[in-house]
Amino acid sequence: MSRKKARPLLTESLELATMARRFYVQGRSKLEIAEEFGVSRFKVARLLDTARETGLVRVEFDLPAPLDVELSDEVRRAYGLRRALVLERAVAKEPREVVRKKVGTLAAHLLEEIACPTDVIGLSWARSVNAMTEAIRTLPRCPIVQLCGVQAGMDMRGRSVETVSRVTSVSGGDAYPIFGPLVLPDRRTTEILRHQPGIAETFGQFGKLTKAVVSIGAWQPGESTVYDALDEAERAAIAARGATAEVAARLFDASGNALSTGLAHHVLAISTEELLAVPEVIAIGYSEPKAAAVDAVLRSGMVSTLITDAAAAVPLLELAEKRPLSE
Repeated sequence: MSRKKARPLLTESLELATMARRFYVQGRSKLEIAEEFGVSRFKVARLLDTARETGLVRVEFDLPAPLDVELSDEVRRAYGLRRALVLERAVAKEPREVVRKKVGTLAAHLLEEIACPTDVIGLSWARSVNAMTEAIRTLPRCPIVQLCGVQAGMDMRGRSVETVSRVTSVSGGDAYPIFGPLVLPDRRTTEILRHQPGIAETFGQFGKLTKAVVSIGAWQPGESTVYDALDEAERAAIAARGATAEVAARLFDASGNALSTGLAHHVLAISTEELLAVPEVIAIGYSEPKAAAVDAVLRSGMVSTLITDAAAAVPLLELAEKRPLSE
């Protein structure tokens, strides 16, 4: 274990502090500092290192959100993402509903920053996406598109239709809801509903999406609303096909390959191909039980930004190390 070096004497400390102030505060180059103090730039570099190692100079990050900078960067690099936002480790110890609210708030802040008037934004239903919509305070005037039908058994405030309505009330743009169930009894009923004027209009927006916010579900009890909506026989049959993850009622195996199952023919939802074609996909996937599912979806190449917590990020990095994406 490395130990902090002994702090220099007062006169040495003053010189180090002066050099550090020149470099970190005034933005002077190491060469300029070397010329001022009559030493080599290599010595300046060593002295700046000493200032950090002894604690004379401390680097702190005052971020507008409780993020773990190191984990965020490691996850981003491991999966080749545009962004990864990982909540700091202390948050993972809080109740799940608290974590959900915090990842939702992170997603809201990000969407507020990157959305523009030319966007067409898609939203899939999930409790975390719902938390995001409740935290959004401002958006440019752009269309908001529902990506999948309504999950049965949800109260009105929690349904995807209401989620889209809340966001459009903020943006002032057009709303494209899906007034229909997420899971339908058979293919014929699904096709009939898809061709209903209102639903067909929403489906027609899928190819125009520029951004989408989705949630990653794991194919296990309590970790996917689609899983919970099916009967035991269907769940088992889909699991036997290798289902690991679910996004907007679309399934993926552990390698990130899209799965073709009977489920695809009786859900009202955006297709896998349309999801993969969206230029910017913000995916929310958090908690340790979802780590393998998040890994699977990241391997699909769909996601550009991941919002997660340390409880998922740590096992994610282990999965990425065992099986790098280049394999």
